[in-house]
Amino acid sequence: MNVVLDNLDVFVDGFRTTVSLTLLSALGALVLGTIVAAMRVGPVPPLRWAGAAYVQVVRNTPLTLVFFFCVFGLPEVDVILSFYQFAVVALSVYTGAFVAEALRSGINSVPVGQAEASRSLGMTFSQTLGLVVLPQAVRAVIPPLSSIFIALLKNTSIAYAFGVFEAMQASYRLVNDFGSAVLWILATTAVIYLVLALVSSAVFSWVERRVAIAR
Repeated sequence: MNVVLDNLDVFVDGFRTTVSLTLLSALGALVLGTIVAAMRVGPVPPLRWAGAAYVQVVRNTPLTLVFFFCVFGLPEVDVILSFYQFAVVALSVYTGAFVAEALRSGINSVPVGQAEASRSLGMTFSQTLGLVVLPQAVRAVIPPLSSIFIALLKNTSIAYAFGVFEAMQASYRLVNDFGSAVLWILATTAVIYLVLALVSSAVFSWVERRVAIAR
């Protein structure tokens, strides 16, 4: 236990990176997922096909392979970033596919009559989607989005294999230096992940309750 207390700064540094990876990747996934969801329900067939292809390809590709494409593939086309930035891109691209499907299911839950009424008032597709349909869709998909972003929190551990000093990398270094305390180190890492996941779940539950009151 003393090993854990004496190296709290290492845990803090590692989990600080884990949290920042999660927040930045969640933001990127929300933006990307919203664009892809709009493409999938839009009136232009080539955009619908492109959105569907993106979702099917990325959802059925292992996250580790997505990381390999970003870390080793993007530099081949002159995209040079730090390992941390590559990790944000990989996690955003991967999680964006799941966010897009969650949002699309929410959009499909909004009664068609509302879109038809919006169009009869002269609103464009973008106005109908952004002002009428999407706000209702987001309310409907807060629970699945919560699960997706908690999974994203845990998926950030993959970045450890690509040189990012996040929580798992911090634990790995401590295990190497203090092998006799491996159980304490791993247990502490698991407990901090659990706390972060519970806090995330509580935040989404609060947002869900607030939205329910607004209805």
